[in-house]
Amino acid sequence: MPQEPRVRRTLPRNWPKTLIVGCGGIGGVVATSLHRRKLAFQIATTNQEVRECWVSSSPNLGGKEVGPPLKPWRVTAHCPTTKDFDLAIIAVQPPQIDEVARALRQSLRPGAEVVCLSNGLCECRLKELLPQNKILGAVVTWGARMSTPGFYTKTSRGNFILGSLEADPALRKTLEQTAAWQVLSEVAPVVFTKNLHGARFSKLTLNCAVSTLGTIGGTTLGRLLARREARRLGMAIMSEAVSVAQKQKIRLEKVAGIDLEYLFRSTKQGRRLNNATQHALLWAIGNRYRKLRSSMLAAMERGRQPAVNFLNGEVVAQGEKLGIPTPFNEAARQVVWEIFNGETEPGEEALRRVEMISQKLIQKNEVLNSAL
Repeated sequence: MPQEPRVRRTLPRNWPKTLIVGCGGIGGVVATSLHRRKLAFQIATTNQEVRECWVSSSPNLGGKEVGPPLKPWRVTAHCPTTKDFDLAIIAVQPPQIDEVARALRQSLRPGAEVVCLSNGLCECRLKELLPQNKILGAVVTWGARMSTPGFYTKTSRGNFILGSLEADPALRKTLEQTAAWQVLSEVAPVVFTKNLHGARFSKLTLNCAVSTLGTIGGTTLGRLLARREARRLGMAIMSEAVSVAQKQKIRLEKVAGIDLEYLFRSTKQGRRLNNATQHALLWAIGNRYRKLRSSMLAAMERGRQPAVNFLNGEVVAQGEKLGIPTPFNEAARQVVWEIFNGETEPGEEALRRVEMISQKLIQKNEVLNSAL
């Protein structure tokens, strides 16, 4: 097992002025990891209870206090207006991306880096909204949760997959020189990809199943994927997403050791997925991330709108453009919104509703196709 980096007494040379936007599970682990190493950063979070914890008591990572409280000026509700930050680390739900990007215009110096840890396909939106900045993406392959404000747990091991949407033949060398690599490597191992879009779409595919079904099932991933019916729904959801990617000739990257192109190489649209290999893989994912609880569900419990439109909804929208039916993703999206609107409770009945709605959509599509 690799040793933890030693606690630093002084800042490394040329340490970037860093702003962490969002301090839930992922952002909180990033912040507490840096704080434990006595590395400087500021936090912007709209969660008042989180802010109060960081400035009035010691934040906690894995059951251990990581350092003294931060000065109040280092923990704010909104992005500072100083225009002197070298790096912004975004760790918010996808529905907040546009608002955060607009706020960062007042915080970043010209040419500053923005690295996105959020799920979904957010880098393209950030590039449009922050054209003067260098946009990077870091796919997070480890899990985290915030049990109570300021108390964080890393629920599984993993790394950051760091990349850029820009074509660069010397990408690895370029990324190693970024502020993002310098900061993220203090939190977890960083690997590089020349195919950020493929890595993002792989993570999107996995999240469409595990995060969305975790929200619908209302339990940890381990308990959810121990159920065969939940695994079958997960495989059907991922099959649709992979079909959408393959139609666009997106080369899916391995994420957390999972090769989706290999797993679905013989999948045909509409086929029911229930073979032993695929079920075993999804069970293994559930076991590896067994303590993980859906961040989308946690956000909904805090009154925030679910990110499902940026996950399953993205697959549905792209499927419509490509003429690929995506009934399982559409059904999952509908049920998440039913839960958010108080029409359905998370649990077994909600999972059954995904099955019921998807079958109705399949039948409707068959009727339309026969009419044509």
